Amino acid sequence: MPILQYKCESCGKKFEELVKRFDDPVRCPDCGGAAVRDWNGEMFSATGKRSGKCSGNCKTCGGCH
Repeated sequence: MPILQYKCESCGKKFEELVKRFDDPVRCPDCGGAAVRDWNGEMFSATGKRSGKCSGNCKTCGGCH
């Protein structure tokens, strides 16, 4: 299960969330608004090591399974 970065579309809060799947819907912990993936920041592999080739787009990657 990956920890992904999100940004709330309503209030703009940035936060991390542990999800079962990369496409699971996520709600903001502050206002409850819908959140979208935030593609900023470093990406890490499932082992916790920094991934030099990861774009953060899980649809095109099989490295975290």
